[in-house]
Amino acid sequence: MLIIGEHYNCKKNGTDILNDYRSVLDENNFSKTFKRKKDEQLCFSLNYCEDKQDYKIESSYMIGLDWVVKGKLPIYVKPKLNTETTQIDYLGMLFEALKETENLKYLDDLYTIDFNAPLIEIEQQHDLLTPLLLIEYLQLLKQIVRKGLKKSYYKVTKNLNSKVKGKVLINATIKQNHSHQKMLYNVCTFEEFGYNSIENRIIKKALLFTQSALNNLNGCNTLDLKHLFNYIIPAFDSVDENIDIRVVKNSKPNPLFKEYTHALKLAKIILKRYNYTISQTTEKTFKTPPFWIDMTKLFELYVFKKLRETYPKRGEVTYHKKFHGLEPDYLLNIEVNGDKVKMIIDAKYKPKYKDSNIYLADARQVSGYARLKSIYKEFGLNDSNELIDCLIVYSDQSLEDMSFKELLETKVEDDKYLRLFKVGVKLPEL
Repeated sequence: MLIIGEHYNCKKNGTDILNDYRSVLDENNFSKTFKRKKDEQLCFSLNYCEDKQDYKIESSYMIGLDWVVKGKLPIYVKPKLNTETTQIDYLGMLFEALKETENLKYLDDLYTIDFNAPLIEIEQQHDLLTPLLLIEYLQLLKQIVRKGLKKSYYKVTKNLNSKVKGKVLINATIKQNHSHQKMLYNVCTFEEFGYNSIENRIIKKALLFTQSALNNLNGCNTLDLKHLFNYIIPAFDSVDENIDIRVVKNSKPNPLFKEYTHALKLAKIILKRYNYTISQTTEKTFKTPPFWIDMTKLFELYVFKKLRETYPKRGEVTYHKKFHGLEPDYLLNIEVNGDKVKMIIDAKYKPKYKDSNIYLADARQVSGYARLKSIYKEFGLNDSNELIDCLIVYSDQSLEDMSFKELLETKVEDDKYLRLFKVGVKLPEL
């Protein structure tokens, strides 16, 4: 397996780590992209230079596992190490981010899984996908349990004594009862109204897989997740976890219940991830489908949680609102010491900003937002020529943990641009 780090860029001497794979690569070019709603993000590329007879290896801010040559050479892009001893706790970031329930609406482009590709064998310590799925699943179920499980009609088949209810199953009655001289019993199928629906049974089955997986996860703090599981599981006491795999695969969620739709989608992914076999949750080495996780998206969710934590009032922080097809990450509309602060904020997972000016492309992007008349209207500045402040938030592990109120006081104006600021935020570490 080829192992490189997130945001890896090796322009020469790439063959030093590819010596064992030259016959497989055969001097060809390879690349993979993460397809998002609006664009594509590079996952990795191996480009062969004939002049230098060497490879240029590159990765972006995506972490995950995939095939370079299908069935022959897998590649593992691990989370970036900021120092020799410290690693970003991406699971801690996700767990913190999903405490803000609004973030559950914006997880579509966070990761992708290719169930159609051949499976890749890895050790549990390299499994970045499963902990992410479990955190997302438990946080989503927490919201469902708070609101209460959905009741619905579901089919029940019972062998009734001296009673008929619903439809009598003739063949089953003869086989189970009449052939054993139990002439007063009838096998009937009918509908009941309650919690033991197909949807809740699928969710509970995946929840039990989650419990087993939590007991065997390494590399992340599972104590909070176990507390979360203990909060959720009592709500499913009256739900039966026994369900046919064919029912799981063919079930269709009710589109009127968005949280249930999302929960069922995740439940199926978790069950499929373990091949519908709970014993696989305890294995140290297993096979997994290729997957990618977008760290830039995760950073964006994390920053939003920190903003909402600092400014919880309605209307103070607006997240991903569309203006003529454009979506600034956040709009900040607050009052500080009697002064109104209106700011466009963009999250950039770029640690280099600690020691460099804001890149031209990022400056153009956020400055373009600040010229939209619809954003002026959103801020109540219809007839104003005031220049709206813009802020780039980047990751900086040299900082102490601070609230955004404190961070805003430390923001630095870029040398090249007027009213364009940058500020670092510290991410959780392992």
